[in-house]
Amino acid sequence: MTTAKDLFIIALDLGSKHSVGQGDLSLALAGAELVDLIGAGAVVLDGDRIVPAEQGRPDDHLLAEAFAALTGQTPHEEREQVEDWLWRRGRDLAASYRNALEDAGELTREHRGRLSFGTDRLELADTPSRRRAVNRWEAEEPVLAALAVAVGIPGEQSDEEPAPDDEAVTTVLAAVNDAVMELEAVRQRRSIESSAFANVWRAP
Repeated sequence: MTTAKDLFIIALDLGSKHSVGQGDLSLALAGAELVDLIGAGAVVLDGDRIVPAEQGRPDDHLLAEAFAALTGQTPHEEREQVEDWLWRRGRDLAASYRNALEDAGELTREHRGRLSFGTDRLELADTPSRRRAVNRWEAEEPVLAALAVAVGIPGEQSDEEPAPDDEAVTTVLAAVNDAVMELEAVRQRRSIESSAFANVWRAP
């Protein structure tokens, strides 16, 4: 399992208590993938730019996809910034993780599921992967906790904000928070514009 899969599982598990937007979750999942790639030595950060280290293909299918999307890019001077990567990789990424877990038999479609995807509602199966994710969550593992906070799931055991001690990881987490805030600002602007447009039509 990866941090991204653990995050997806936690979002499903706690979706009935906290509203988690698919866009927010997708951005955080892209950040979680980048954290795991850094941890595996597959990429490094030069400031806020991603530099593939090309030390091998990750075993996890979705993480391998993320790594492949980063390798073979332009020269170092034009390496992608972390926030740009989050937006590019994060497009519909929550749906990709939903499909992957469903194909693996770790999700079932139920009427009383935790998180809604369109008209479907999903229920987590009791699997070792789920127990591992829950164990990381209950242990307040800093990266998982910080990513969860970014999508609106606060930690239940501590009021202190999680603080990973790796500079590159901290850079990624900060970028995730910035991207989620930017997405929320876009939502609010569109809501205001829609309301204003509706008021024009209601005016006498």
